[in-house]
Amino acid sequence: MRLASKIGIVTGAGAGIGRAGALRFAAEGAAIAIVDIDKVKVDAVQLEVTEAGGKAIGLAGDLCDEAFARSIVPQTQAALGGLDFLWNHAGTVGPKDIEDVDYEALERAIQLNLRAGILATEAAIPLLRPRRGNVLFTSSVSGLIASQLSFTYSMTKFGVVGLMRALAKRYAADGVRFNAICPGPVATDMQAASMATMKPVNIPAGRLGRPEEVAAAALFLVSDEASFVTGVALPVDGGYIA
Repeated sequence: MRLASKIGIVTGAGAGIGRAGALRFAAEGAAIAIVDIDKVKVDAVQLEVTEAGGKAIGLAGDLCDEAFARSIVPQTQAALGGLDFLWNHAGTVGPKDIEDVDYEALERAIQLNLRAGILATEAAIPLLRPRRGNVLFTSSVSGLIASQLSFTYSMTKFGVVGLMRALAKRYAADGVRFNAICPGPVATDMQAASMATMKPVNIPAGRLGRPEEVAAAALFLVSDEASFVTGVALPVDGGYIA
């Protein structure tokens, strides 16, 4: 097993890519903290893991709440005994148009897409340093090339890549790795909502990606197989930005 005896956190793990990642990591031997705002979904994913013979805890709460975002690391340490990797996956599209902006929604998107990951990462580094662990962020192809779908999404996902690269340089000497996964169009509920009013994008692979395909790439990045990989923003996009 590629993550045997590892302990990890996955935020936004109640559905879609986050759920696929939590299930894959658990299948590879990791004990997982499943974090999501929806307790029903948290409980369901936790049950999927345990029924398959894995180990998981569920942490339901709003990552825009600073206290909760900071708490997921010590709660994981207390329940599972440490931390080897953190996947800051939770995110939202946010306001799409810059005219008549809903600033409350804009602030929430900034908090969830950027600030929550900063808070959790700050709490995680002291645990990751002695274990030579790592942090994975979810950006997007919209964080590598501009997207017309949502200025908020592109803005924050570009920010995620910059944050990750800065931290990768800062903590490389400490043995803590930082990377980002950059999904293209993937068959999830969030993707369906964001594409509802747009024409289909031109994907060279000829189809949407599957959450499990993004999870497979994430598995490599959080595993020891990627011990010399840091500062990378990895597209998983069927050739979309090629």
